[in-house]
Amino acid sequence: MTRRSTFILVNAVLLLLTQTYFATRASAQATSSDKAFLGRWDLTLKTPQKEAPSWLEITEEGGQFHARLTSRWGHPRPLSKVEISSGHIMFVSPKEEEDRKDDMVFEGKLSGDKLSGTTTGPDGTPWQWTGERAPSLERDRAPQWGKAVPLFNGKDLTGWTMSDPNASAKWTVENGILVSPGRGPELISTAKFTDFKLHVEFNCEKGANSGVYLRGRYELQIENDADPEGPTMRTGGIYGFLAPSPEPPRRPGEWQTYDITLIGRHVTVVLNGQTIIDNQEIPGITGGALDSHEGLPGPIYLQGSEIGHVSFRNITMTPAK
Repeated sequence: MTRRSTFILVNAVLLLLTQTYFATRASAQATSSDKAFLGRWDLTLKTPQKEAPSWLEITEEGGQFHARLTSRWGHPRPLSKVEISSGHIMFVSPKEEEDRKDDMVFEGKLSGDKLSGTTTGPDGTPWQWTGERAPSLERDRAPQWGKAVPLFNGKDLTGWTMSDPNASAKWTVENGILVSPGRGPELISTAKFTDFKLHVEFNCEKGANSGVYLRGRYELQIENDADPEGPTMRTGGIYGFLAPSPEPPRRPGEWQTYDITLIGRHVTVVLNGQTIIDNQEIPGITGGALDSHEGLPGPIYLQGSEIGHVSFRNITMTPAK
């Protein structure tokens, strides 16, 4: 090989190494940018009727991004498609879960610590959506508890409001007992809370379904469904996230008690004197939440939109000071 040929070869190798270095560096920078999407996001979907809450979690494994979504209703579920590149994200909520004829495709971008983007409604009209990082809600000290106060006076709906006051099916008070309408409005406390201890007594008739929403965002399930769903969707579960252990027996038509402690994201559930969820973290909002603003105080709400009648009594709140 001539000296000139050697010179040309060396320069070609140097050029290739330089290109490889900068390509690798650019790829690393892109990967670092893409990783800014990792974590949990509280989403708000702006539909023509109202703002609807949602929740998104992005994780990475083996260089691949994965996502799970809590939509406007239902349980958190993994998504089959999510793509992230150069500050943009695309994910798909399948049509079967959205009860529509086509998949719901979300396109968005990251600006600072905020997500924003578009999707389409069932009729093809554009909908806007935004996202904020979900707060950790970790507490730096144990709470001091205030005085226990009744949330239900056993006489009427003082201190509560129905999500649709004009609905034909309404909540009723019968002999000191609060009865859900079945396929009617939700019942929402006018008071809002941060951390608390809540005592609730409930009676779920056969085939009925309801729930207690903590801060209006996390559903503690009550059900005696004819076709029961998975463990996290049974009585004692935080819907779609946390399963009771041990799984309690089904007791339709009997009075039962919940004693619930919620501190930040950590929940303890005692059913009929037995701890079935012990200081576990709730990752995000459940379907049917009033909003996705997890850092704010929220009400207690009792689900009335599901099938059948569930009765409640002796609802007592002990808030943190």
